[in-house]
Amino acid sequence: MHIEFTQADESHVEAIVDLVNSAYRGDSSKKGWTTEADLLGGQRVDPEGVLSDLTKENSVILIGQDEDSDDKIVACVHLERHESKCYLGMLTVDPTLQKKGIGSMLIEESEAFAQFWDCTHMYMTVIVQRPELIKWYESQGFRNTGEKRPFPYGDERFGIPKLDNLEFTILEKKI
Repeated sequence: MHIEFTQADESHVEAIVDLVNSAYRGDSSKKGWTTEADLLGGQRVDPEGVLSDLTKENSVILIGQDEDSDDKIVACVHLERHESKCYLGMLTVDPTLQKKGIGSMLIEESEAFAQFWDCTHMYMTVIVQRPELIKWYESQGFRNTGEKRPFPYGDERFGIPKLDNLEFTILEKKI
């Protein structure tokens, strides 16, 4: 497998939506370790949200395409610049290709892009009830700031909660 990273454009919206939803929701997500299917039902992203991320200022979605499989999109990440900090979200690897180092490669690509933007830090939100994911990000150099943010209950664009106590924690990394 040879993965080429590039910036997504509007022609990639549907493939990104399919990839992200397959990695985080439903039975397909259970093939990988990043599933949120036990915490949330419904969708993880929709075409309107992905298109919004692609078209707003200081925002980009990077995609990883497998050059050995007709450039199939196998990974993606959303980056958004906020002054000297870069928000990292929607980091996704095809569930059937997880645990092969692709996520770490995406983090490296994200850091390089953030540095291009002259950012000094990257940050993200992770559901507190995902300790295995928090641990993985910590292995990538992020630290848990202890800051919490509420989960957007009632907004089905982010999924349908299966628990009443979901919340986010903020992870940050100096780059």
